[in-house]
Amino acid sequence: MTLDEVVAHVAALDEATDLPVSVDLENGYGPDPESAALAIARVAEAGAAGGSIEDYDPAGQIYEPGHAVERVAAAVEAARGLGFPFTLTARVENHIRGNPDLDDTIARLRAFEEAGADVLYAPGLRSVAEIRAVCEAVTRPVNVLAVPELTFAELADAGARRVSVGGSLTWVAVKALAVAAQAVRVSGDFSALAIGLPLDDWLPD
Repeated sequence: MTLDEVVAHVAALDEATDLPVSVDLENGYGPDPESAALAIARVAEAGAAGGSIEDYDPAGQIYEPGHAVERVAAAVEAARGLGFPFTLTARVENHIRGNPDLDDTIARLRAFEEAGADVLYAPGLRSVAEIRAVCEAVTRPVNVLAVPELTFAELADAGARRVSVGGSLTWVAVKALAVAAQAVRVSGDFSALAIGLPLDDWLPD
């Protein structure tokens, strides 16, 4: 998606809910610090109350630490200049980009904390030990990506202060659809269609 598309999506979400909207801004839609700052400013103008900037470029590389910090610092400066509280999350992508180096992840998170990030996030941590090590190494709240093996209580006990599910709930829904469709195709079984949903509660007038 382009930044323009994301901004339009944010505006639609903000209009549809009274809840705060936080936006995954990936690398800020550009490698330079100015791009990260612009992404924050534009989604905030569209109604977002928070957003994340990561240290991974879609071209395939993790930014070197100094450059990554400059990008977070620019995003922080943009967030602070908005005139309202905006939660800036700084993401370290090591563990989901083939570089599960916990020491480097912690060093980057500490640097992002010093640059002023409100929340720190290293998606891909898989164990209580890894999560606890990260949470004990920083003073800002840590966001953790949920994993099937750990409960919310275990994540919180390890120090997590926010838990994301990423796109996982989408794949849960896709799996249910695929199972039902396969039953129809293989044996003509439509029983999965009997599921009842409380749409009146979910979609009130």
